[in-house]
Amino acid sequence: MRLVWQLLAVAAVWILGNLGTAAVKDTPWLALVAGLLTAVVGVLVYGWVVRRTEHRAPVEVSLKGASAGIGWGTLLGIALFGAVIANIAFFGDYTINGLGTPANAVSLLGIMAGAAVAEELVFRGVLFRNIERWTGTWIALALTGSLFGLIHLANANATLLGAIAIAIEAGGMLTAAYIATRKLWLPIGLHFGWNIAASAIFSTEVSGSNTAQGLLDATISGPALVTGGDFGPEASIYAVVLGVLATGAFMWLAYRRGHVVPVGRSARADVAARLTR
Repeated sequence: MRLVWQLLAVAAVWILGNLGTAAVKDTPWLALVAGLLTAVVGVLVYGWVVRRTEHRAPVEVSLKGASAGIGWGTLLGIALFGAVIANIAFFGDYTINGLGTPANAVSLLGIMAGAAVAEELVFRGVLFRNIERWTGTWIALALTGSLFGLIHLANANATLLGAIAIAIEAGGMLTAAYIATRKLWLPIGLHFGWNIAASAIFSTEVSGSNTAQGLLDATISGPALVTGGDFGPEASIYAVVLGVLATGAFMWLAYRRGHVVPVGRSARADVAARLTR
């Protein structure tokens, strides 16, 4: 039942935070505050429910290393998405026309902060971590990554190919970042950096969700394989390739650190217990 209680607690913050942020999204500074508040409350609630249901300190959200994990993750997320845009622009399919809407960029910072934290708490903190105890690392990675892609089918301009791309590049990359560090800070930063680059900086569609214009007034057009079409650059072949490469790098690091939980029951229990101390 601990998975159920954890999921209910964190999902409640996610839903209420989304509703609150949506209500003030047209007022930039209120949207920023609402998003940041959702992020902070989400982490506090996650820590509380883990203590109550698992009777241990929630080491995956301990403050030690939080600023470094979020900071480096954010920079990496911006760099990776920037590389996607650079490849699309190389073929003339992404053009900057001038300054966009800076006020929207401020709102998007809050919206993406709340979303990044809430989604990482649900998918990596609750779902992946609990499923990994039952199945081992690789099966849990495949299951939660697939689910992460599927939920994006609910977005306005969702496509099946876009959902598959998200499952591969984001579901895989973000989960692997957690496995490598056994902290939620790096995947939170990576998720946030990727999303703000896509929305607040480069003004592209984020997962087919009718994203508002950000800092740049830009035009993106061309083959869906290159640009991602209506779903946005996350469905681009470049995003998928970079996501796979990042996933591979994080999983290599996870193996070197002994962070991969095996399938066998006895070995799985021993490794899982060690990683939560």
